[in-house]
Parts: sequence; structure tokens; C-alpha cells
Amino acid sequence: MRQAILNLEESKIREVANAGIGRADVLPFWFGESDEVTPEPVRAAAIAALQAGETFYSHNLGLPELRQALADYTSRLHAPAAIGPERIAVTSGGVNALMLAMQMLIDAGDEVLAVTPVWPNLTAQPLILGARLRCLALKPQADGAWTLDLPALLAAITPTTRLLVINSPNNPTGWTLSKAEQQAIVARCRETGTWILADEVYERLYYRGDTTNGAAPSFLDVSGPNDRLVVVQSFSKAFLMTGWRLGYLVMPAKMTQPLGKLIEFNTSCAPVFVQRAAAVALAQTDTITPRIVAHLRQCRDTLVPLLQALPGVTTSAAPGGMYAFLRVNGFDDSLQLAKRLVLEAGVGLAPGAAFAPEAEGWLRWCFASKDLTRLEQGVQRLRDWLAAQS
Repeated sequence: MRQAILNLEESKIREVANAGIGRADVLPFWFGESDEVTPEPVRAAAIAALQAGETFYSHNLGLPELRQALADYTSRLHAPAAIGPERIAVTSGGVNALMLAMQMLIDAGDEVLAVTPVWPNLTAQPLILGARLRCLALKPQADGAWTLDLPALLAAITPTTRLLVINSPNNPTGWTLSKAEQQAIVARCRETGTWILADEVYERLYYRGDTTNGAAPSFLDVSGPNDRLVVVQSFSKAFLMTGWRLGYLVMPAKMTQPLGKLIEFNTSCAPVFVQRAAAVALAQTDTITPRIVAHLRQCRDTLVPLLQALPGVTTSAAPGGMYAFLRVNGFDDSLQLAKRLVLEAGVGLAPGAAFAPEAEGWLRWCFASKDLTRLEQGVQRLRDWLAAQS
């Protein structure tokens, strides 16, 4: 076996979850998904497609009508100029979209720069491909918010940097790039010839209200059609479709046909009935997504003040995403703490160490809960556990 694969770290999130899965006495907040099922019209569309016998292969790049719908949707949200379907590829999940993009752009030995902490797949995938990985860390502030040292990032991007990987809104911290920061990053990458791989799957889960479209700032707002930019998107978050495994890429048109070849050698195509469901999700996005976002805002605004009221706990209300990122004073080993909370408090959280060394000592709490009472119960369990430690 390849040494690069043997060297990969196992998921610390999964390690914690495995200690509690199947236990009825544990409240699980470790994974990045809501406990609410996919909206009924979306499920019904998939059922109708299956009943109609749509169980065969489709085009490598996705159904033409879905690619057109995605182009229209993306243009309405972001693009200063209309984006056509020739810049869209449908993939078998956001994870698949990320890996395909990296396979398109990275050769073994290339330098990849990633902004961390970040979901571990984004730093593992370059290593799988034999790239040289460098990381630029966000900085935690006294109030628990995380920020970017923009001058440091711009200085870290050099002509030897093949690819910049950046996730905003960020998992796990909720940190979100501003439009001005994105403009500066695009300008620097134009100077150095660096590609940008932007993971924007949380763009609709944005709570600041300072954009006209309700979505977080996107690199598509500040770039042109021929810029070295690939944006990764997913149906998982804004449409409650995690288990459907459907994502898509927005990229320069010259990449699309070669990407179709690469998809053929990875997954061939996304399932037709899943694509039919996605088309209905897009058609009803003005009904589905605002309700989801409003509820997630309520979840965030319920959980964060309760956590902030706990002695020794530091956290901040994130502007984007679906997570509270918190630190408990006196506990520096996040994996050990997360395991103890599962076993001793019945609360399942993700350890910060899963996302980067600089996130050691932090915990990620997914607040996407259908029932706000679950969040309140989780905080009460944490409060009782902390009291027992003191």
C-alpha cells in the first residue's frame, strides 16, 4: 500500500462518535448534519423518478436541465455576469467535488496552502495526491471568535503555491470571509498564478444580513469567468440532503470537458433520481432554504448564550455555518475531553484536534437540531458535568 495512505490519520470525530453511537443516553452533536429529514417535495421527486424507472446512467457532467438550473441559481445568487451551464458539473457529493477538483489541479509534489482549522478532508486530500501541504492558521480572539491575518495569508501565497484551499463560512469556527478579503486574495492569486479552491457549501447558512441575497460573500462575486477559481457546492446543508450525496462545481468553462473524463473514471455519474430530487429542491429554494436558515439562526441564538453563561466556557456566535466552537478552560486535550463527555455526561461533541493543531482544546457543537429542547438539555448536561469536576 502507498505510504501516504498508511500515514493518514483516522477521523477523530468518528473516534468520538464510535464511543457513543447506539447509546440512547447520549445526545449526539458530533456530525455536521441536521436531525431533520429532507423536505417532503424533494423526497417525493426522487420516489417519482424511481417509479418512472429512472435507474440508468446519465451524462458524466449531470442532467442538462439540472446543470441549467444550477447555472441560473448560481447566477441569481452571486455572479456579476451570468454563469452558463458550461461552467457547471454535477458530482456525487461535495466531498467528491473537492477530490475531483484537486485531482484536476494537483500533481505530486505541488505546494498546496490551506487555511485552517478546517474540515479534515480538505487537508487530507492533497496529501493523498502526494502534494506538499502548508497551512495558514486563523487566530482565536478573547471572545471566542476566529479571524484571518490577511497580510500573512497574502504573503504565504507565492508563485510556487499551486493551489489555495479555503473554506468560508468555515467549518468548524464559523469564520466568514468578507468581500474585501476575497478581492485581495483573488488579486494576489492572479499575480502568482495560484488556483483557488473555495469550499462554499455553507454559503446559504449565513446570519449577518449584510448581503442583498442573504448568502455569504462568494469568490464568484469578485472574479471573472477565466480566473483560476473552482467553487465547490453541495445540496447537503441548505436543503437537508446530507445522505443523498450530491454536489456540484463551478469552474472555468475550459475545465468542464476534461472534468467529465475524470468523473467517468471516478463515479461515472450521479444517480438520476437524486438529480431529479435536486432539481425540485432548486425550484423550491425560496420556500425551503429560508425556513431552514431561520430555524438554524434560532438554534444558534438558543445555544450560544447558554454556553456563554457556563463558567469557564468561551464561545462566540458564528456569522455562518451550523456550529458553535467552544473552549472549556482547564481542558487542553480535546479528544480526551470529548470522549469523557460522551461517557460521563452523555453529550457528543467533535474534538477541535480533528480540524488542526491550533484548534486543540476546542470543541465543535453542531446546533442543527429540529428540537431546541435537545440543545438546552445538552447544555444542562455539560453544566452538571463541569460542576462535578470542580
